[in-house]
Amino acid sequence: MSSPAFDISIIVATFNRCDSLARLLQSLDSLDLADSVTLEVLIVDNGSTDGTRTLLLQKQQQPLKYSLKILCEEQRGKSAALNRGLRNCCGQIICLADDDVVFDSHWIGGLLQSYKAADFAALQGRVLPGIDGHGNGADPKRISEYNIPMVDYGNEIRDIDGLTGTNMSFKREVYERVGFFDSRLGPGASGFSEDTEYSMRVRKAGFRIGYAPHAVAYHELSPQRYGREYNRRVQYRKGMSRSIYRHDSIPFRVIPNLVANCLRYGFYCLLGKTQKAYRTEGRIMKCWGYLMGKARGVNCKSSSCSILAMLGFPLVS
Repeated sequence: MSSPAFDISIIVATFNRCDSLARLLQSLDSLDLADSVTLEVLIVDNGSTDGTRTLLLQKQQQPLKYSLKILCEEQRGKSAALNRGLRNCCGQIICLADDDVVFDSHWIGGLLQSYKAADFAALQGRVLPGIDGHGNGADPKRISEYNIPMVDYGNEIRDIDGLTGTNMSFKREVYERVGFFDSRLGPGASGFSEDTEYSMRVRKAGFRIGYAPHAVAYHELSPQRYGREYNRRVQYRKGMSRSIYRHDSIPFRVIPNLVANCLRYGFYCLLGKTQKAYRTEGRIMKCWGYLMGKARGVNCKSSSCSILAMLGFPLVS
């Protein structure tokens, strides 16, 4: 491997989110970037059919304080797009972010501070709720119903178990040893879990994962994500994704969890505890998705889903 040409590489996989991507790029322009820190940004277009390509080409013509690389990946799926970015990045620290986040202006400083403060090979940045397209923020009392990834372990650097691809990073040595993402996982493939499975391999390789509280990204709020129907679909797909790379005991773990959560769900509904019922419903769907993934294959639709529909848990394709 040649010596890294940049201090930091940011890789963003994108697909038909031109407006969101424009907000992300604007936040990159506002980063508090020290003159001594070199940064490259790699945007991997995974077959967008909106204005993404035009946006990127126009952005590339502007004076920027970072290097902007535009890449294309024909194989569908976030993991394949991230792998394209990994093959082409030249940073000592590699950062991955979703295309529907914006960075806090102090994000880079917070990230580098955390790497210097502790012996971590990989860091998870904080992910907080952002705003929607109309500038509205989240209602703290209904935060789970927005169905966005959130990561907030407080204000101290600490060890954690895993990484969330919304705002994660690792040293180049991690990538050189752990390799690429599993292209069977993630959006565009199974739907989820590419970051979870990668985290497992990072830990297995002996690397420490930490939490960087001051490397903050804000996740966009989208009405298309709100509510129970979306949550059911997402959790079901998470279960199916999990069935690809995990081997949990079905009779001793998955089914007992499914039964226990069904009982909890009924209990919370009787007590009117809507937020707890909401989260428990998601756990039910995740268990069910795991069972269906193991029984029928992750790319198959199962008629058994009608059982949950009868119980009040319909699936939406």
